[in-house]
Amino acid sequence: MKTYTYTEKKDTRSGFGAGLAELGRTNPNVVALCADLVGSLKMEKFIEENPERFFQIGIAEANMMGIAAGLTIGGKIPFTGTFANFSTGRVYDQIRQSIAYSGKNVKICASHAGLTLGEDGATHQILEDIGLMKMLPGMTVINPCDYNQTKAATIAIADHEGPVYLRFGRPSVPIFTPADQTFEIGKAIKLTEGTDVTIVATGHLVWEALEASKILFEKGISAEVINIHTIKPLDETAILESVSKTGCIVTAEEHNILGGLGESVARVLALHNPTPQEFVGTNDTFGESGTPAQLMDKYELNSTAIVSKAELVIKRK
Repeated sequence: MKTYTYTEKKDTRSGFGAGLAELGRTNPNVVALCADLVGSLKMEKFIEENPERFFQIGIAEANMMGIAAGLTIGGKIPFTGTFANFSTGRVYDQIRQSIAYSGKNVKICASHAGLTLGEDGATHQILEDIGLMKMLPGMTVINPCDYNQTKAATIAIADHEGPVYLRFGRPSVPIFTPADQTFEIGKAIKLTEGTDVTIVATGHLVWEALEASKILFEKGISAEVINIHTIKPLDETAILESVSKTGCIVTAEEHNILGGLGESVARVLALHNPTPQEFVGTNDTFGESGTPAQLMDKYELNSTAIVSKAELVIKRK
């Protein structure tokens, strides 16, 4: 069994900051906008090196989306930055009308997504943003798993023509993907080979899925782990090839199971290969204040929950 280790933990939002800074040096059309959260989005280096290409909009997120849409008309590639709740829920109308419906080349970059925002509590912990964004026609939805992959994704989306939602987070998480990786939108990454159960995970839950696969291996269960960093367009081929071998699947996400990755996978299976499936995610609930670790444990978004669901779904084969 292939195993993964890490030597360092780092927040994925810093991966975004590093990727944005690199784009500032290599792509003169990239511009950045922020809604008064420069430090939280790690945009300082881009601003330091490209002050004329940065726009501080203030606490006016809806206005920021409109300005970003307008900047694309002149050939610019705007990257907007604020918390995930303010990047989607607060400005959904502006994204729908001015960006998605109009097909504008805006990159909506969202930090502090999910429960791992932590102590700021339920009003800030958006758990429905993936659903909101994936339902918009033409919107690409990306949720990378660690610092390196977030940096690579940030760089890659600048070359993608069309609106993108890029989701990342606040806590420090293990870095286990290569620093020199090439990020391919819509292409899932098989991390481990397995024959008994497929585990597809996204974002912070990818590392938990790898940890779960180790526990399952010790129990004599062979788990295939797939990193679904792009939720839309979804790599249907990777999912169907895996379940044709394992016969069952667990989906894992730091998001409401209503409308998230799990439902996208369920649609693919229903259409092409009905397969037993179990879901790891929040279940029709808001979050609450607490440390990221406390919340992930309470809402069962961890390796223990993935192991439990894997054992359950295997019995349903």
